[in-house]
Amino acid sequence: MLKSLSNAVGVSGYEDEVAELIKSEMEKYADEVEIDKMGNVIGLKKGKGKGKIMLAAHMDEIGLMITHVGKFLHFTPVGGIDPRILLGQEVIVLTEKGRYNGVIGAKPPHIQKPEERKNVIEIDKLVIDLGFPEDELKKIVKKGDLAVFATKFTELKNENSTGKALDDRTCVFTLLETMKMINETFCDVYFVATTQEEVGVRGAKTSGYKISPDIGIAVDVTFGSSRDTKENTFKLGKGPCIGLGANISPKIFNLLKKTAEREKIPYQIEVLPGRSGTDAMSIQTVKSGVATGVVSIPLRYMHSPVEVVNMNDIKNCAKLLSSFISNIDEKVLEELRCF
Repeated sequence: MLKSLSNAVGVSGYEDEVAELIKSEMEKYADEVEIDKMGNVIGLKKGKGKGKIMLAAHMDEIGLMITHVGKFLHFTPVGGIDPRILLGQEVIVLTEKGRYNGVIGAKPPHIQKPEERKNVIEIDKLVIDLGFPEDELKKIVKKGDLAVFATKFTELKNENSTGKALDDRTCVFTLLETMKMINETFCDVYFVATTQEEVGVRGAKTSGYKISPDIGIAVDVTFGSSRDTKENTFKLGKGPCIGLGANISPKIFNLLKKTAEREKIPYQIEVLPGRSGTDAMSIQTVKSGVATGVVSIPLRYMHSPVEVVNMNDIKNCAKLLSSFISNIDEKVLEELRCF
């Protein structure tokens, strides 16, 4: 399922394809599933109805939007993209007439001026080449059409996998796995695949307002340790990260930490002193406020076509979330409501 989620298309604001895939999977395990006005997929697994827990993971991905059609296609990023990773990438351009394979090219180094060779090529100097002559290209591609990386999900060694959009389809998959694991619960549990996180954390705001949960957990990826990173990064395969900071209820943090220790689930602590950069930023301030937590999965090479995650972290994250949910009772819920 993670492979299907990664390969599916769903640029911020245009998540329809991946939303339908998630909806069809949620319908196997949830009591109710809907796609709301913002495009969020909301699956409800009913408990005793004594409270509401919301788990949110965004399904949108970064991408490109066509700004000009000439001899080639000019574009602008949707979401945060480092221009250095774009040159030489294979992409898929999405049009009303179909999907077309393309490549991102630029002026060869042989004919660049010496000063040009020293600088990163800016996005407005890059183009997408579909192989069509200009007159035919203008009949096929329109301004505002989208493009995504053409990377396909691939399994690596040691339980690692790579692909596009693993930020945050990894965590959507984790929500689906959690949904399978929970049975009788004190609270009703809402599993939400949110839209437009990459461009303003918007889907979590509207779905959070609709649900009005007592507890909200944003499930996202965080920075995995790689060759060139040391501080504020986390090792793959060493468990999910439990967030701590102003965007997070201290009580939720402590409950998640105690759950991990009780269930012997490996975990890491992530310090998030201000903005967590997750759906929690919207969920926390829904209506009169929500007791909110953040649980993250380490991911290497974020916002690139070759993001890498470890499958054991996904399994342990789902185990942590399901155990946390299963241990919420009347006493715990009342304490959270009064905070």
